[in-house]
Amino acid sequence: MAIVKALHTTFGVFGNITGLFLFLAPVITFKRVIKKRSTEEFSGIPYVMTLLNCLLSTWYGLPLVSPNNTLVSIINGTGAGLEAIYVLIFLIFAPKREKAKISGLLALVLSIFSAVALVSLLALHAHARKIFCGFAAAIFSIIMYGSPLSIMMMVIRTKSVEFMPFFLSLFVFLCGTSWFVYGLLGKDPFIAVPNGVGSMLGMVQLMLYAIYRGNKGEGKKANNSVEMGNGNKVNGQDGTA
Repeated sequence: MAIVKALHTTFGVFGNITGLFLFLAPVITFKRVIKKRSTEEFSGIPYVMTLLNCLLSTWYGLPLVSPNNTLVSIINGTGAGLEAIYVLIFLIFAPKREKAKISGLLALVLSIFSAVALVSLLALHAHARKIFCGFAAAIFSIIMYGSPLSIMMMVIRTKSVEFMPFFLSLFVFLCGTSWFVYGLLGKDPFIAVPNGVGSMLGMVQLMLYAIYRGNKGEGKKANNSVEMGNGNKVNGQDGTA
């Protein structure tokens, strides 16, 4: 038991480290936004949705909901803070129409989180509370990990990894794998399942990178950088990675 507990903590710490790299990935994009004082064609939707994922996961990791998952709350609480900053910057520099859309979505996201938190506190107890919050957190974790699917399809279509940064794909894989093992060791399906999906998607990205790594410059050029939570428009579609 002592070994399992030590491994559980170790993978949780590693998950925090790799997760931090994922949440810091948009910094490059927002440095550009601030420098140009414009959000250009970037979409704010992925940042708001990732904020919801972080808020729900932070809530799930709290001792009053899910014992022994404090490390989950630490990284997702950090992620929520970073995503909130990204959303704030986006709202400052976004065009009026986009600003209204993202403001409305943000209000919806905060309402969803508040509803989940209040229902879990006032109407549910013990195991029922954990199941309710766990399902909510798992659903939005899968959505977050699934955000690079459009970029993966573009890589296959263009046979170029120009828009899929290697280190981002690597940390998606490492982060997902770390939390997947953490969830398995802690016998927590609400952590293991969504992060198992993330680990699998990260592995597919790395495989695509290995196949098309020699074609970085052959795809259609684009001015926008791509990272987890970035919804810049590529070929007329919203692409994330």
